[in-house]
Amino acid sequence: MRLIFGEADGLPGLIVDYYIADDETKRGQLVCQFMAAGVEAWKEAIVAALVGATGCPNVFERSDVSIRDKEGLEQITGVLAGEAPPETLISSENGVRYHVDVRYGHKTGFYVDQRDNRLLVQQVAQDREVLNCFCYTGGFSLAALKGGAKRVVSIDSSGDALAIAQQNVAANGFDASRAEWLDADAFKTLRRLHDEGQRFDLIVLDPPKFAPSREHVDRAARAYKDINLTGLKLLRPGGLLFTYSCSGAIDADLFQKIVAGAASDAKVDARILKRLGAGVDHPLLTAFPEGEYLKGLLLQIA
Repeated sequence: MRLIFGEADGLPGLIVDYYIADDETKRGQLVCQFMAAGVEAWKEAIVAALVGATGCPNVFERSDVSIRDKEGLEQITGVLAGEAPPETLISSENGVRYHVDVRYGHKTGFYVDQRDNRLLVQQVAQDREVLNCFCYTGGFSLAALKGGAKRVVSIDSSGDALAIAQQNVAANGFDASRAEWLDADAFKTLRRLHDEGQRFDLIVLDPPKFAPSREHVDRAARAYKDINLTGLKLLRPGGLLFTYSCSGAIDADLFQKIVAGAASDAKVDARILKRLGAGVDHPLLTAFPEGEYLKGLLLQIA
C-alpha cells in the first residue's frame, strides 16, 4: 500500500510505500522517496514517526530520482532504520505473489498504484487470450493468469524484469506454458503481431511516462496514439482494452481524446466501460489536481 502520497497527505515531496513479506516472517518493509528539500530537512523526524506509527522497524530510502537535482539534493539510497531489505521480498496482492525488488526496482520496487486495476483484469481474464505491453515484472500478466486466462503474451524491453516475472509465475505455481515473455520493443512488436494476424481478447497498455514535462506533450500524444491504434486493431470483436497514461502533463481529457482518435483511425466502434486510476491510498487533493498522474480507460470494441 501507499502509506504517504505527497501533497495529498500533507507532506509534499514524500512518498512512502509499505510491503509485508508473504512468508512465515511477515517481515515489514517501508520504502521512502524524499524528493524535496522540505521533507529532506525533516528526514530523521519523519523516519522516527513512520516507525512509531506502523511498528515496522525497517525503513529503506530510494531517493534516486532526478527531481532531487532540481532541489539541489544528491540522489541517494540506503537503510534509514532497521535491517537492509532482503534481495528477494515476496509480497501478496489479491491472492497473487509478487517479487518486490526494493533496492533496485522501479519506483519503490513495485507499482502499487495499479493494485485495483490488476484486480479488475484478474476478474475478467477467464478463458481469454491476453496481451500485456510494457509488462515490467508481470503485474498484469500474473493477475490475468490468476484469473484463468488461457494464454498471456507479455512484452518488455528489460530482460532482467522479465526474469523476475518468470520467477513470479513459479512462485504462484501457475502453468508456465500459458505465459509467453518477449524481450522486445513494444511499438515494433505490436505492429509485428498485427501483421502476423494475431488477435487477442484482452490487451493491457501500461507504458512508462512518455511526457515528463509539458514540453514533451506533443511527442507523447503521438506515442500514446500509436500504441492504442495498433492495440485496438489487435482486439477481437468484444475484446477489452485497458489503456493507461502515467504522464502528469497529459490530463484525463487529452488522454481520452487521444484514445478516441486512435479508435477512429483503427475504424472500430469502442465504448468506454470504466475510467481507471490509482487506488484509494492515492487520494487526490482538490488544490493539487496534478496529483492525479495515473489515468486509464477500460474500452470494449464492438
